[in-house]
Amino acid sequence: QLQLVESGGGSVQSGGSLRLSCTASGFNLDWYVIGWFRQAPGKEPEGVSCISAGDGTTYYADSVKGRFTISIDNLKKTVYLQMNSLKPEDTAVYSCAADYPSTAQAVCIRGPKDPGMDYRGKGTRVTVSS
Repeated sequence: QLQLVESGGGSVQSGGSLRLSCTASGFNLDWYVIGWFRQAPGKEPEGVSCISAGDGTTYYADSVKGRFTISIDNLKKTVYLQMNSLKPEDTAVYSCAADYPSTAQAVCIRGPKDPGMDYRGKGTRVTVSS
């Protein structure tokens, strides 16, 4: 079955860290652009960070620059999102999506609900308490 599966969500206190994983099943990530997105209650989805598996180009939303790091392990077919210095405003459901061909910036701007996305995960919840 071709799908993306997220894991690693949970509850942490402000200032804490979490690492999210997005693992591809049934296909390789080669040349795909994979993005992490989040949606807080009552808000539109936001592109958090995206990475191109082909050339390693990354994109970060201004709200997470310096705190979040995206990386990819092609052998494990997994994209990670290391989240440090978490804030209550980071609370959301985080999901990943993949598209080919595209760029990291374009995928993050288009968002996970863009009909052109090739694959989407179901999401994992992150709750940051103050």
